[in-house]
Amino acid sequence: MLVTIRKQLRNHPALIPLFFFIGGGTAMSMLYLARLGLRNPDVSWDRKNNPEPWNKLGPTDQYKFFAVSMDYSKLKKDRPDF
Repeated sequence: MLVTIRKQLRNHPALIPLFFFIGGGTAMSMLYLARLGLRNPDVSWDRKNNPEPWNKLGPTDQYKFFAVSMDYSKLKKDRPDF
């Protein structure tokens, strides 16, 4: 299969950017999905020892990927302890 792709790229060099951007987009989407599965507090991999991981987050923990105008270090605790 790789030999066929290599032959097509030699015959049609305009396909090289297409393969580059499709491959880069695929890699970035897989990395983002891995980040969501490993770093998101809504995902619980160990239900026996840590059934509710979102309760252990402090008010200054940033778990969002990108926050435009939010400074998490200045937040105060506004929720009750369970």
